[in-house]
Amino acid sequence: MSNFNETLYRYIEYTEKELKNFNNYSHENRPQVKLIDAMNYSLRAGGKRLRPALVYAFCEALGGEMEKAAAPACAIEMLHTFSLIHDDLPAMDNDDFRRGKPSCHKAFGEAMAILAGDALAVLPFEIIADTPHLTADQKVLIISVLANSVGRDGMIGGQVIDLENENSDCVDEDNLRNLYRCKTGQLIAVSCVMGAICADAENETIRAAAEYGLRLGFAFQIIDDILDVTGTTEELGKPAGSDVKSNKNTYVSLFGIEKAQLAADRATSEALEWLDAIPNNEFLVELTENLLKRKN
Repeated sequence: MSNFNETLYRYIEYTEKELKNFNNYSHENRPQVKLIDAMNYSLRAGGKRLRPALVYAFCEALGGEMEKAAAPACAIEMLHTFSLIHDDLPAMDNDDFRRGKPSCHKAFGEAMAILAGDALAVLPFEIIADTPHLTADQKVLIISVLANSVGRDGMIGGQVIDLENENSDCVDEDNLRNLYRCKTGQLIAVSCVMGAICADAENETIRAAAEYGLRLGFAFQIIDDILDVTGTTEELGKPAGSDVKSNKNTYVSLFGIEKAQLAADRATSEALEWLDAIPNNEFLVELTENLLKRKN
């Protein structure tokens, strides 16, 4: 466990340092200081930094150097943060707290929160294009898979399905699996894929990284569903019971906590099987198991 904690801490610390470098103040952006403050308010509010950790872990496991993965790792955290800012808006989930702090729209106003989210959706592609640590071919491939994971067929498409599912009595397990794959699984899977690309992995290895990530994302979202029912606001850093309040259809609301937990267990086991194709996977195995047992 000590090696695991040391590695995770190293990934988190490196992410925090690089995030500051990628979104800081300059003479040129001085008129946009309030926008930068709003971006950093949410970007630096904490969180697990799971997605950057996966980028670094896959890169290093496959023989790549950490600095090669810095831009993609920070890019995925920016895109994840953009999604949280917009999810919290009154037009979406209307949540007043995130990570134990007032949501971005509560701290900076709704208009500035929308713009901060927009900026965090665009900046990632700039920092990937500009990094000196990746080849042109790596950059193009990373930008392609990242854009796909965020857009119509990925996270944003998943948010559309989530909104349409509210108050619906036609939601079944296939619908939820598609929702979770798009809204949560795609960003987690692309984190793994980008790490593999940074290490110049073969196509079969990249595919294994993607399959692992999709299953990890599915389990991760189900555990989120369970914690929304069983956790407290203090533990979660956001209002507990928000799914029920928003009339969301989740694995728990459709099948109950016990069946939801079994589904998360199965998905985690499948994820671990795909990790067999990844060398030096000890950190990733422990991370996968810990996420299944997490309390927030």
